[in-house]
Amino acid sequence: MHDLDADTGRVPLSVLGLGLMGQALAAAFLGRGHPTTVWNRTRVKAEPLAAQGAQLAWTVRDAVTAGPLVVICVSDYDTVRDILEPVSRDLSGRTLVNLTSGTSQEARETAEWVIHQGAVYLDGAIMAVPPAIGTANATILYSGPTTAFDRHQQALSSLGSPVYVGADHGLPSLFDAAALSLVWSTLNGFLHGAALLGKAGIPATAFARLAKAGIETVADWVPGYAQQIDDGTYPATESTVNTNLTGMKHLLHESQAADVNAELPQLLATLAERAVAKGHGNNSYAAIIEQLRHPSP
Repeated sequence: MHDLDADTGRVPLSVLGLGLMGQALAAAFLGRGHPTTVWNRTRVKAEPLAAQGAQLAWTVRDAVTAGPLVVICVSDYDTVRDILEPVSRDLSGRTLVNLTSGTSQEARETAEWVIHQGAVYLDGAIMAVPPAIGTANATILYSGPTTAFDRHQQALSSLGSPVYVGADHGLPSLFDAAALSLVWSTLNGFLHGAALLGKAGIPATAFARLAKAGIETVADWVPGYAQQIDDGTYPATESTVNTNLTGMKHLLHESQAADVNAELPQLLATLAERAVAKGHGNNSYAAIIEQLRHPSP
């Protein structure tokens, strides 16, 4: 087993799992000149990559033993174990990079199992869609031993912008969950607004530009609110929780009057009311995090 290919100077590596994301990962490695071996249960998915210069592995063992770096990206962590347990002995001495989506607990349990096999483990979370892989727009989070990340950072840079978040193998999944909370909350807010305006015959496309501007304004507030959260103090700089609560009640009334689902504005108002009851009425909106740090009553 060689760390570098004699002809290209690139790390020989393998990609296991060739769904849309796996195909994008393998193509990005090939594009940067890495000798790349690919494996998938359905071999036909590997054929386009073979046309780009990838080596097709007939078995998982062939793929795992093709180089010092093994990258796997499949549907879930159970599938990771199903694929790798039969060849667990072959993992010894290699670095496994797992870019499968899952929970932080699954990541830590997988790390424990991989390390027990004598391998080094990096867990990762892809913060991008497949078409962005291989560009600067693709951010991928990694955790695990810093020595392993440093050793393979150049290869991992083939996929996008690698960001090391710490030694705890569960951190990429936590960051991923936090980012998804932001994405879904933002999209649900847009969809609720579109539903409300739609009742008045206004198309969603007419709302889109205003919605985009609103999202950008909120994005500008995030760094300041983040500092308030870390400091544990919530001085009102833009508006208070009380002011926001008044607007939330207006939104709730408009939703009910238009016969639009009012669960989202009701949730917002409930959180704000609890914050006010805890004495945060004159604080900034960031103070509502105190209601989110604990399960609801």
